[in-house]
Amino acid sequence: MITFGLTGGVGMGKSTAAGFLLRLGVRVVDTDEIARRLVYPGEPALAEIKELFGPQIISTSGELNRAELARIVFADADARRKLENILHPRIRDAWMEQIKIWRQENCPLAVVIIPLLFETQAEAQFDKIICVACSPESQQERLLVRGWDAGQIRQRIAAQMPVEQKIAKSNFVIWTEGSPAVHEQQVRRMFGK
Repeated sequence: MITFGLTGGVGMGKSTAAGFLLRLGVRVVDTDEIARRLVYPGEPALAEIKELFGPQIISTSGELNRAELARIVFADADARRKLENILHPRIRDAWMEQIKIWRQENCPLAVVIIPLLFETQAEAQFDKIICVACSPESQQERLLVRGWDAGQIRQRIAAQMPVEQKIAKSNFVIWTEGSPAVHEQQVRRMFGK
């Protein structure tokens, strides 16, 4: 099985690329999805996060108040590191277990989407690395559409390795500046479909 790590900056098209890959029949695991599952009510990670950051990060329904937690961790690098120490080992265990299962099933290809792939030193776990990227202007526009303000955008981008460095460390780049059809065409060409 050939394993690919897929990374890129926030708002640059990783999830869109994942959708195209899934339609091509490629096995994909998205670490953002794993992270969301880890903080469901009743999960040990959520209890640790509550203990560390206080009850205000839990909504009245018992779910993680993502906006409040983001406000805290993107304003304080030490707080972000503490959160990452809770989540990143669990996330890595989950995607590595999924790869193990796919190997046993003799899957030919697998892709793991890891926004912080290089930041977490996960690159050695993959045969090839793909970086999904676009211009800073397009990134800004996409994040504004998500409803983030300029300050939130700056904080999120500052929390990641600059995309130019990710591109330089990757084997392949999918440039998402064009239409979704062009994006899909690049994915298809890369995977020979």
